[in-house]
Amino acid sequence: MRVLIVEDERVLADAIADGLRDEAIAVDAVYDGDDALERASYNEYDVVVLDRDLPTVHGDEVCRELVRLRSSARILMLTAAGDVEDRVDGLSLGADDYLPKPFVFGELVARVRALARRSGPPVPPVLERRGIRLDPYRRKVARDGRELRLTNKEFAVLEELLRAEGGVVSAERLLERAWDENIDPFSNIVRVTMATLRRKLGEPPVIETVTGAGYRLESR
Repeated sequence: MRVLIVEDERVLADAIADGLRDEAIAVDAVYDGDDALERASYNEYDVVVLDRDLPTVHGDEVCRELVRLRSSARILMLTAAGDVEDRVDGLSLGADDYLPKPFVFGELVARVRALARRSGPPVPPVLERRGIRLDPYRRKVARDGRELRLTNKEFAVLEELLRAEGGVVSAERLLERAWDENIDPFSNIVRVTMATLRRKLGEPPVIETVTGAGYRLESR
């Protein structure tokens, strides 16, 4: 999952970004509407967390433009104004959900994950394959009943492989979905992460390398 945070209060934006990264979510953060539209023009996001009260380019305009461009990202709008009329206005602009400030961080995470499920083909809330069971909400993963302790990046990579349901996932796709835009595209970080993930998953091996294409979870 990849999320764009658009919030002019830098401390709040960075706190949200850090918290979501702790949930194994790839995050980019910007602080104004112009940068938000620029990032959304060349990055694929599942969810945009958008402050409505942005300076210069207002959050309403950002929302309208994302809808006009038919962005596949779901929009979670944040605002200090939380009455019913404001929520109706925000949703009528094309936002998918609305969260008034101040908010409980756990609720924001739950809403982001719920919106991300709606941004692509339906997937079950708990992902299972080859004895692997991954629960994105509780941040738990087990194989054949044995609980595994994964790093955030290992968890995110495994989640992408499970969501592909046996399809091949390229290294470029994994970089895009599990890391943020600051990662070096020529880094060997995917190969290193895959090696440690394979070791933790144990025997028999379940992650197959498809030469020249990427990785996939074996079907049996």
